[in-house]
Amino acid sequence: MRPVVVVGAGPVGLSAALGLRAHGLPVVLLEAEAKDRVRPGSRALFVHRETLALLEGMQPGLAEEITSYGRTWQTKRTLYRGREVYSRTFPPPSGPPPFTSLRQVDTERFLRAACERSGVEFEWDARVTGVRTTESGVELACADGREWSAEFVVAADGARSAVRRGLGIAMEGERGEGFHVVVDVAELPDTEPSSERVFHYEHPGVGRRSVMRVPFTGGFQIDLQCRDDDAQEDFGTRESVRRWLPAVVGEAYTERLLWVSTYRFLRMVAAEFADARRRVLLVGEAAHLFPPFGARGMNSGIADAAAAARAIAAGTAEAVDEFAHVRRAAALYNSAAAGTALDHLRPKRRIVRARQRAAAALAPVLPWCGAWLEHAPYGPRGGAPAVAGRKY
Repeated sequence: MRPVVVVGAGPVGLSAALGLRAHGLPVVLLEAEAKDRVRPGSRALFVHRETLALLEGMQPGLAEEITSYGRTWQTKRTLYRGREVYSRTFPPPSGPPPFTSLRQVDTERFLRAACERSGVEFEWDARVTGVRTTESGVELACADGREWSAEFVVAADGARSAVRRGLGIAMEGERGEGFHVVVDVAELPDTEPSSERVFHYEHPGVGRRSVMRVPFTGGFQIDLQCRDDDAQEDFGTRESVRRWLPAVVGEAYTERLLWVSTYRFLRMVAAEFADARRRVLLVGEAAHLFPPFGARGMNSGIADAAAAARAIAAGTAEAVDEFAHVRRAAALYNSAAAGTALDHLRPKRRIVRARQRAAAALAPVLPWCGAWLEHAPYGPRGGAPAVAGRKY
């Protein structure tokens, strides 16, 4: 039996390889970068309960490994122009947590170890430069001259997917104006780690830009929503972050920066999630790109990976057809939900801003107004193809 080839050793590619091994299939994972690569930054922070359940099904005990390391905070707070409009503290979970929060580099560490235990074969420095499909399989060419053939390929090689481009599959959607800055900050030594996720609408300390603070194991992430006319050099460099960060978290953290990055708001979905011969399956950012709010990116990508593994294990064009249809429908739903969330986070219409001001004013007497302000940045849920109960 020829092995299935997975391209890309990020969290989605690792999950796809692990899922395929759970079905008893031999797997070769090609990664363009070196084995000792360094991937800094929190990137995707949240691993949700449904995703943990998928990973547990791939390798029993894996979810417990991840959750034992990650953080599950109990308090959610929302402020509007410096005044609290919502706060809720949940009791510690008695069973599996609703999510765990850890940096993506740590999630990848757990997934890579699980893949090694399950017998995934890794090939590093294997940058794919060519792809050709036939009725019976796929041929891949790498930059160093190595070639691979497989009955099926899972393309998990990210937003600039060489496999997707080689197949001529277009990404459809829109590129939003503006950007946001993501900053990882290490906790201060000998201090109690934060157990709160805090969202600020129009934070007064940063020129009424919105700010999110999310804990993870060892620190927390700050996400600053910049305006369309902001310059990256004014907000997105280490030097500029040190200027505005004290207004958000205090002077003590200015020398605790772990990572700074900027992101554009992209909402893109591949025109097809599989090639015409149903031999290559697109997953994760090779298939869709979403803004970060709602934690849709990695979680939906791992759901893609689990579905791709099931389809390949079935071994039929019909199974791949179903994968491509269901996962693209889920991606379109997530893209629309992310658009709704962005309309709330970066309101262009006066009516949206007016509703936010009114809800903030009424929140002390009408708690549901504060709850609306709390939940709206993450977009709607419901009414889409479900994977393990959540619309990823």
